[in-house]
Amino acid sequence: MVNPTTESIRSAWAALGGDPAAAATVRTAGPAGVLPARLPVTDLAVACVAAAGLAALELSRARGAGTDGPLTLDSRAVAVSFTSERHLRVDGRAFNGFAPLSRFWPAADGWVRTHANYPHHRRRLLAALDLDPARPDDEALAATVGQRIGARPAVEVEQHVTAADGLAVAARTPEGWDAHPQAAAVAAEPLVRLRADAATAARPAPPAPPGLPAAGLRVLDLTRVIAGPVATRFLALLGADVLRVDSPGLPELEPQHLDTDAGKRSTLLDLGRDADRARFTALLADADVVVTGYRPGALDRWGLAPEALRRHRPDLVVARLSAWGGTGPWAGRRSFDSLVQAATGIADIERQPDGAPGVLPAQALDHGTGYLLAAAVLRALTQRARDGGAWTAELSLARTARWLRHELPAGAAPTAAPPDPDPWCAERDSPAGRLRYALPPVTLPGGPRTWAGPPTRWGGDPPAWLAR
Repeated sequence: MVNPTTESIRSAWAALGGDPAAAATVRTAGPAGVLPARLPVTDLAVACVAAAGLAALELSRARGAGTDGPLTLDSRAVAVSFTSERHLRVDGRAFNGFAPLSRFWPAADGWVRTHANYPHHRRRLLAALDLDPARPDDEALAATVGQRIGARPAVEVEQHVTAADGLAVAARTPEGWDAHPQAAAVAAEPLVRLRADAATAARPAPPAPPGLPAAGLRVLDLTRVIAGPVATRFLALLGADVLRVDSPGLPELEPQHLDTDAGKRSTLLDLGRDADRARFTALLADADVVVTGYRPGALDRWGLAPEALRRHRPDLVVARLSAWGGTGPWAGRRSFDSLVQAATGIADIERQPDGAPGVLPAQALDHGTGYLLAAAVLRALTQRARDGGAWTAELSLARTARWLRHELPAGAAPTAAPPDPDPWCAERDSPAGRLRYALPPVTLPGGPRTWAGPPTRWGGDPPAWLAR
C-alpha cells in the first residue's frame, strides 16, 4: 500500500530535481493528519520540511561534513512550526494573527476575503469602500464594511478593491478557479523552477561544521510576511549570515518579525537614497544569495532583477517568491496566503458546517512554500559548488496551492486533537522580552536544536556583514 506521506516527500524532492534515492531515506514519526483538513495538509507540511532537510544534507556532504543517521521528522514538530504564530508569547502575551478587517465577508452572490493587517492595506481597503480610514475603531467600522461588500457581487468587490491597490479576492469554487486564466498560467509552471541562467566556474565551498552546511554564506533577505522569512530563517538555522533588508517606509508587525526572524539580523535601507543605495550595492558584492518576496517586476526599478543583481556578483543565487506566479493576468498582484486559499478554491473545499468558507489549519501555503524555497536555495548552492552556474529559483503560493489540490495523494483522516505544543517550543530572552517560540521542525544530525540567537530589533542592525 502506498504511503501518502512518503509519496508527498518524493513529489517535493522530485520537483527540486533531487536524487530519488535520497527521499527514500527520510524517516517520519508522529501521527498522520495532525493538521486536520479535507486536503492533505499534514503531508504537504512534512514533505516541504523533508525537502529542505534533504537539500541541507546534500550541501553538507558537498562541503565535506559527513552526517550520521537518516533525516528524521516528527509530524507534531512540523505542525507546531506551521502554526508558530499561535504559540508565540512575549512575556506571556499572545497575539491575534489577523486584524478585525481581515476576514471573510458575505457578498451579494458569494463571499469575499480581505486582508488589512498592515496600515496601508487597511487604508486602501476603506478608501475603496468610500469609508474614512482615519476612523480608529475597526470593530465599529466592520458593520459598515459588511454592508458595503454585501451590496455588491463578490468579483465586483475584488476588482474595485484591487483597482485601489487594496487586497480582496472573491472566494471561488475549485471549478471556478480552475477555469480562471490565472489558474491556467499557474498550471503551466513547475512547482519549483530551478535553473542555471548563465555558465560560471564552479565555486567549491570550503568545509563546513557538522550540521551547519550554510556556515560562512551570506544571504540578503528582501522578503516579508511568512513565506520568504520562513525560508531565510531556515538558512539562518544552518549557519548562514542572513541580513534582512526593509524599506523604512514599509512598517512591520512586531509579532510577525519575532515569529519569523530568529537567527537573522535586520536593517533598513531606502534604495531611493544614493547613500543607502551605495550601502546595498556594497552588501550585494559580497552576498552569496539574494531572496526576494515581492511581485514579479516590482523590484526591477531598483536594479534588483536577477540579471542586474549579477552585474555585482556573477554567480549569485537568486530566489524569487511571488503570490500568483510569474505569468498570467494576476502575476503583478499583491496577495497573501489567506487570499490565495480563498481564490483557488481551498476555502470552498474546507467549507464550514454553516456553509461559510473555511481555512486550512495553518497558513500552509506560506510555510510550505517557504521550506521549498529554502530547499531550492540549498540545491542551487550545491550545484554551484559542483558545476558552477548562476542559479535562479522561482516559486509561488498559487502553484503550491495547485500541488496541494491536484497533485498530492489523499492524506490520512484528521486526528482528534492538535498536538501538545510544549515539547516543540522553547523560551529565551530577546530584545523584546521573554520569548516563547516554536522550535525548528527539523534539525540535521549534529546540528543545532534552535537558532544561534533570538530576533534582533526590527531595523536595528547596521547594513554590514558579520566578519567571517
